[in-house]
Amino acid sequence: MHTSSQRVALRGRAVSVALGVLLVGIASTPAHAESVRERQWHLDAMHADEMWRVSTGKGITVAVIDTGVDDRLPDLKGQVLPGLNLSKEPGDENSDYDGHGSSMAVIIAGTGKKSADTGSFGLAPGTKILPVRMPKVNQGTKLAQNPELWNRSLSQAIRYAADGGARVINISLAGSETRDNVAQSVKYALDKGSLIFAGVGNDGDEGNRVLYPAATPGVVGVSAVDKNGTATKESQRGPQVDLAAPGDDIIAACPGRTQLCESHGTSDATALASASAALIWSKHPEWTNNQVLRVMMNTAGKAKSGKVRTDFGGYGVVRPRIALKTPGDPGPADEYPLPDLAAADPEPSPEASTTPAGGSEESGPAPSEQSAKAAPASDEGGKTGLWIALGLGAAVLVGGAVTVMVARSRRQSVLPTAVPAMGAGQQAYHPFPQPPQPPWQQPSGPAQVPPPPPSEPPQSRS
Repeated sequence: MHTSSQRVALRGRAVSVALGVLLVGIASTPAHAESVRERQWHLDAMHADEMWRVSTGKGITVAVIDTGVDDRLPDLKGQVLPGLNLSKEPGDENSDYDGHGSSMAVIIAGTGKKSADTGSFGLAPGTKILPVRMPKVNQGTKLAQNPELWNRSLSQAIRYAADGGARVINISLAGSETRDNVAQSVKYALDKGSLIFAGVGNDGDEGNRVLYPAATPGVVGVSAVDKNGTATKESQRGPQVDLAAPGDDIIAACPGRTQLCESHGTSDATALASASAALIWSKHPEWTNNQVLRVMMNTAGKAKSGKVRTDFGGYGVVRPRIALKTPGDPGPADEYPLPDLAAADPEPSPEASTTPAGGSEESGPAPSEQSAKAAPASDEGGKTGLWIALGLGAAVLVGGAVTVMVARSRRQSVLPTAVPAMGAGQQAYHPFPQPPQPPWQQPSGPAQVPPPPPSEPPQSRS
């Protein structure tokens, strides 16, 4: 279907009212003039080509607890291990009933093998993916009214991933309620040596509800920033935020006719944080989960305000390149570096209050450090639903036109084929790309342009 750039821009503007996102029209240069890799701005911003000469994540398994992972995607060929299916939908863990889980797997471990022009790369293309398919909800089932079943499934998924050798566990899903069995499984996974990353959610411009498992003690809550290093408006804020990563206009392979999707949200940011941990761990396999996380925190790009931590980006934007070059002292092997785990109550109160919505960090009081990762959320704003996939605005790219991919578990928007310009967020971080620098220092010179990416990163052919 052909359409003018003016019509697409108008449609984008209508959608932007709901999503708090400014969309622009189609650029004069056709989308097919650029390869998929050239449009993966986050890889250039994070200097992936430079990192791949040091680490591709080889030897690290990342569990993707999601909607399934389609191992038939060319960019995932040979990357997906046998996993676990907790869904009653037809198929198994390699049958993705939504497309979301497959995209997360590609963002982490995509190899670009589809072709030189259409292949999409993950940040850690040497990693292996352990898929765990969660139950499908809110589509003719009663799971949305059964938080016990959801939490039981999540608890089982986390334990399976830890027992299955996943050093990194990626959860780009969120629920409005939690149970103690999930907290116990998180502690179990940490004791087994795993790291768990989860998206904090995309209600930041609406209800800013506290969501789980990102708010569970022991889980690294991840927020999203755009290509300028600015926290996106939809990315949620609060004490549950531990780190941030790119989560805007992320292009990756996905199931479907075109096998290419563009999305934004804390799902994508979580996948990139997980991939960052895999890169670091692959180079330093002797480190514990505590040491890997500590180095990620110490080398993260800090807020321009100079604060060590903010409610928008936590301890900063992940910078695996800096962690690989100048990691510093990884610290004690047996001490978890985030304060929430030690401060957590053994049984979170079901009556705890929700995080207040609205305002910037300077405009009002933020939740206290002691309340972090313990307060369950309300259902304000009419958002029912036991869990949501945290990738916003997924769209299938069809040549020069765009059609919306049906994904009932998340909101959609019509995206132009050119890269949209995001509105300013609440908190600015050092912009991408950043020149090499020691941790904790601000950039002192202009950004460096990375060399053209290779057609395929160096990696194991096993």
